Amino acid sequence: MYKDIKLEKGLYNITGKSFTKALTDLDPDENYKDTELAGLDAFERQLKRFDIKVNGENCDRVEKFFLSTESAVLFPEFVRRCIKEGMDKASILSEVVAATTWTDELTYRGLTVKKSGTDAAVSEGGTVPSTTVRLTASGINLSKFARSLSCSYESIRKHRIETFAVILKDLGAQISRAVNKLATSVLSSGASTQSLNGDTLTYADLAEFWAAMKAYDMTTMLCSPTDMAKILAFEEMKYCVSDYMTSGMVKTPYGVTLVKCPDIDEGTAIGVDKNCALEMVFGTDIIVDFDKLISTQCDEIACSITVGFSKIASDAIKVLYTIN
Repeated sequence: MYKDIKLEKGLYNITGKSFTKALTDLDPDENYKDTELAGLDAFERQLKRFDIKVNGENCDRVEKFFLSTESAVLFPEFVRRCIKEGMDKASILSEVVAATTWTDELTYRGLTVKKSGTDAAVSEGGTVPSTTVRLTASGINLSKFARSLSCSYESIRKHRIETFAVILKDLGAQISRAVNKLATSVLSSGASTQSLNGDTLTYADLAEFWAAMKAYDMTTMLCSPTDMAKILAFEEMKYCVSDYMTSGMVKTPYGVTLVKCPDIDEGTAIGVDKNCALEMVFGTDIIVDFDKLISTQCDEIACSITVGFSKIASDAIKVLYTIN
């Protein structure tokens, strides 16, 4: 049972396993089917064991984690989860990434796709059109994004865990925005471009931009907050904006999801077919320095993630310039 698990720092050091996975191996989720603990994972069961409430009206203070040496072991995983939640909230990657890969290397060679011939019927003895898949000419270097939070234990120990979680989520969001910036840079680099017909962006320009991606289906358009505001102000968009109230996303009348991205320059929009444009490569997941958090009671919280991006089908990306 979850109350009999011996919590120790070594659970963070098992190769190929996260802290929660190591806990789950010792305390399988299936043991709690049809019980009041169904729906909680192994980490959440440990929070219950030590009566640590991380949110809500009766939320505990940060010092609750450090009432025993075993409960202190839970703190780094709590920090990691909050940072990941902040990263996920700020990430645009679900709208542009087609595949995810993990690697132990710092350099990665992805795959590229090239098509030749036409889609016309092939006559007897005729040449068959082909699709060629090759490794990229050169490898991409994975980038490490990191951030540290300096805070003495004395300054936070009496604060509600829920309040401290807000700070951790914001830290995660900052890291995520840096990852977003790398993704948009890779997407736009070397992509085919299109310019406006006139001096000012019109709804017709948007429709033409969407139609320009002939072989693929533009699912996503990334643009700066200023440019997105201009698009949302179009008369043709007034019936689409209400979708944001139910789904949190805004789509054009022809189905393209608009994504606000502060790291894109004003006057630029990136159109993407998220089903085949970009591969995300992880060198590591979110790493939190667990040893310092346990032994020094969070004098410094350091976290990092190592990622890179590789284009798969370059024709599934198009850039629109000069939105005035």
